[in-house]
Amino acid sequence: MYGFSYVGKNMLTTKTSFTFEGSMRYADGFNQKQQWFVRPSIDYQFAKKFVGSIGFTQYKTYVYGEVPLNKIDSPESHVWIQGTYTHTSGNFKFVHRLRDENRFVGIAIKDPVTNEYEIDRYDYRNRVRYMFLANYAITKENEKTKLFGVVGDEAFLNIGANAGKTLFNQNRIIAGLGYNFNPHHQVQLNYIHQQIWNFGNTIQETNPTVRLTYVTNLDFYKK
Repeated sequence: MYGFSYVGKNMLTTKTSFTFEGSMRYADGFNQKQQWFVRPSIDYQFAKKFVGSIGFTQYKTYVYGEVPLNKIDSPESHVWIQGTYTHTSGNFKFVHRLRDENRFVGIAIKDPVTNEYEIDRYDYRNRVRYMFLANYAITKENEKTKLFGVVGDEAFLNIGANAGKTLFNQNRIIAGLGYNFNPHHQVQLNYIHQQIWNFGNTIQETNPTVRLTYVTNLDFYKK
């Protein structure tokens, strides 16, 4: 699978920022659309190492794969809050991110008249995501990191009354390289090994994905 992402962080004040993230993923090379999402958020830097965020995500997951999990293209909306803690040690930068997602998942049913599937309702589900990333500076220029390596993992945990029988919803192992063109523009090429569990506590889907990400970090305030 292949994915393309954009992440833009836009500073509004010295502590407040607006972040916009968008992504498109493909299955079977580029023959099938897998999923797209857009994710705006407002972020506030409470301390030098800690940022809190509140945001919204809109997804659309397509019918894909030899044995599709979805009967029709399925929408999903999230309202979420998260905290991100970042610290450094030598040439390493460590990122810890915890996100609580309030999910509204489109549920498909078959119309008995037309015999076609349609979205009947939106079910509420709650999920917590914890991500750990380690960045290592491979090359530097004027004490600023240029080329860096990335390795990490993100676990998705179902919680609450509608969590079902499985604790793990997804797990993603992440590894790759990134390059800082300057303080405002960055590109990353990562390999992501995604596994999805169903309600029977069995791995229902494994998606090895190569993802290209373009990152911007811009200031829109007068210093």
